[in-house]
Amino acid sequence: LIDVSADAKKVGFKIPVAIGDNLFNGYVTPPHGLEGEGQSLEGRLHDLFMMTQAAARTHRGESRIIFYVLFLMRPGKPERVKVLAVIGPGDEGEPVLTICLPEDE
Repeated sequence: LIDVSADAKKVGFKIPVAIGDNLFNGYVTPPHGLEGEGQSLEGRLHDLFMMTQAAARTHRGESRIIFYVLFLMRPGKPERVKVLAVIGPGDEGEPVLTICLPEDE
């Protein structure tokens, strides 16, 4: 898991946020060469956080939600990625939001 709490806090998250390694390195980190397409780690994190917040608003009260995010993986070729967000206890029992690929839960 990769702690992205500082970035998540900038867009309104109030609890710690972690992203699964496969989601972070496979999709959130932009592939090499897409900088000219306006892709950046910060922008892709922001988009993921916004989609997570939108999904959470439509599924209030649920601790697990599935939603989809488009990630540009090649110029002009977005990929629709199934994402899971889960709120559960952290190491100290505190609530923590984990965003990952469903198979990585």
